[in-house]
Amino acid sequence: MIQKFAHQEEGAPKLRITGIDVAQPGFRPCEMIEETGKRLADYANMFRVPFQYEGIAASRWDTVKIEDLNIDEDEVLIINCIFRMKNLGHETDGINSARDEVLKTMRRMNPKVFISGTVNGLHSSPFFIQRFKEVMLHYSSVFDMLDANVPRDNEARKMLERIPFGRDALNIIACEDAERTHRPESYRQWQGRFLKAGFQQLPVDQAILKKIVHMKNLHYHEEFFAVEDCAWLLQGWKGRVIYAISKWKPNETHGDE
Repeated sequence: MIQKFAHQEEGAPKLRITGIDVAQPGFRPCEMIEETGKRLADYANMFRVPFQYEGIAASRWDTVKIEDLNIDEDEVLIINCIFRMKNLGHETDGINSARDEVLKTMRRMNPKVFISGTVNGLHSSPFFIQRFKEVMLHYSSVFDMLDANVPRDNEARKMLERIPFGRDALNIIACEDAERTHRPESYRQWQGRFLKAGFQQLPVDQAILKKIVHMKNLHYHEEFFAVEDCAWLLQGWKGRVIYAISKWKPNETHGDE
């Protein structure tokens, strides 16, 4: 995106990014957010794109308020939330209320586009056996995908297996209540939540889908797939959907609360 801005004939617009993450334990709770901002700023400077970054470290996602974001009325606002919704809510607080409240806040921000990426899975069940079975199915596909594409002694693969896959799987299986921080849901469940919050789904860009399928056919393993379903871009392995991407805009017929 920064490169595309740099090549615009009328000159690059000012890009302002607000990065939001949950504060990390330790001496420097904002370290990850600050490092992300520095990398983005260096990249924008390389292409001479006017850039401003602000990092917000929150105790929980649902504590972030609109006034914390310093949104300008005349700017084009895009919300990009990739694979982080699964960290919202737990039984003691009410998993539904936390997720719905964050989505309502996003709707009140009135973004031009809201981009969502979800890990597809029914891993948020309060019942251990059901959750265990779902996690086994999900990570069996993930590790089978790794086995077919990356040697087992590859250092990057070892890191992925240990963090984040191994850590997330352990958290989903072994932890309860507030200690369980990973609660993925299916993309159909998220679709219902987004609609309820007052968003209208936008169609998958067919040019992007065509490009992904073309790249898959040229470079990727034959068991990878990328397909469209109900305006979601689904990506997976051997018929099992692992990731789902969608984009949304505020539904103007849905009254604000």
